[in-house]
Amino acid sequence: MSETTSDPTSSGAGSDIPVIIHPSAGTTPLGTPRNTAASQYLWGHFTDQSGWAQDRLPTIVRGEGTYIWDSAGRKIFDGLSGLFAVQVGHGREELAQAAAEQARTLPFFPIWGYAHEPAIDLAERIALAAPGDLNHVFFTSGGSEAVESAIKLAKNYWELRGKPTKRKVISREGAYHGTTHGALSLTRIASYREPFYPLVEGAVQVPTPNWYRSEHRFWEDKAAYGQWIADRTEEIIQREGPETIAAIFVEPVQNSGGCFVAPPGYFERLRKIADDNDILLVSDEVICAYGRTGGLFAGPDQGLAHPDIITSAKGLSSGYAPIGAMIVSDRVYDPFVSGENVFRHGYTFAGHPIGAAVALANLDIFEKEALVERVREQGPVFKATLDKLYDIPIVGDVRGSGYFYGIELTRDQATRERFTDEEADRIRAFLNPALYDDGLYVRADDRGDVVVQVAPPLISGPEDFDFIESALRDVFTRVLERI
Repeated sequence: MSETTSDPTSSGAGSDIPVIIHPSAGTTPLGTPRNTAASQYLWGHFTDQSGWAQDRLPTIVRGEGTYIWDSAGRKIFDGLSGLFAVQVGHGREELAQAAAEQARTLPFFPIWGYAHEPAIDLAERIALAAPGDLNHVFFTSGGSEAVESAIKLAKNYWELRGKPTKRKVISREGAYHGTTHGALSLTRIASYREPFYPLVEGAVQVPTPNWYRSEHRFWEDKAAYGQWIADRTEEIIQREGPETIAAIFVEPVQNSGGCFVAPPGYFERLRKIADDNDILLVSDEVICAYGRTGGLFAGPDQGLAHPDIITSAKGLSSGYAPIGAMIVSDRVYDPFVSGENVFRHGYTFAGHPIGAAVALANLDIFEKEALVERVREQGPVFKATLDKLYDIPIVGDVRGSGYFYGIELTRDQATRERFTDEEADRIRAFLNPALYDDGLYVRADDRGDVVVQVAPPLISGPEDFDFIESALRDVFTRVLERI
């Protein structure tokens, strides 16, 4: 029998982890209790290690379909697709088989001056599916590396184009673009950035389109708000000097802070601003691509139809193997066609044969099971199911797209009054463990207002949506009783 408890001292990213006590969680092959081994040897990412030292460690042992099981035997609905990645669900034999077959044939070879068939085939498949003239695929090991690559490519591109002063990069307030040192400069979350100063120079922040928290006069006119917020970006570009700006990085639906969807016309206006000022526009789709928001790529459905670069990862392999991809337009690729110009950048495991083989098999499942079409069809059903939560007085906003939603909680639904910092910390510390106890793994985002993010596997359907709504309803009602 397992016991669950919340850790009253946890806050920040560590509070995203359900706090679980497993008195008997098995042993490692060396005979050490797993919780003991974890606290002594395993360093968790974005994790308060003191919780592990107290044997407060959720250990996930297997997954099947839309569910995961922990070492206490509990069956939990994976309402976050691992971490926005497991599009086709857990336990897919086709993907395991693809990895095994590739490991037997060619387990590893770099793409530094050489090629191998899985990388060639995957690059072609991605390029043919990408919007516009994004025909060139530069592989990475994951999302942060894809963003890092795009930063370096943008600077290199303008230097080769005879504009070496274009070195700055723009990102939106509250955004998360990764944790490698260059990508972290684009990430706009103070607690993630401050321990690592000085960051890479030349990162500029612009406003993000948070319509729910916008000024009152825009509440009824989203298009006007989209124009207004894009114009603020142009003002900052003029202040910095267009001749100094290399690229603007945006997500089609911004993850950090809770699934911000851009207002109508915003991205079209941003594209014109980029063109008018000779600036590359980068669509960071590490989370949004590969079906998550209702298209194989997210930009076209959100109004971002013609980026110069797309960064992607996560859903490319459904998380079954680490792989990312930077997808580049003909214009940006053109200076590197000459043998005199080499993009002197790469990663040992980028385009890994096993990762590429798994990604190809993953895309086969997308086609065979029509998963993009499924999200387009079922996404409105998911939204309508989550909208039922509006009858709970602390539910302020349900926003997102496809199978990617955030539910923002507020002290007063009518006035949109925010919780105090102390209240927000208490609520976040309660939410994840309580939802986990109800059989739902999701995330209470701690990078802004109180938002619970839900992103189920793309194989999910109406019965799953009903379960998610029921668990959220139960826990939100208990939050209401506590404030």
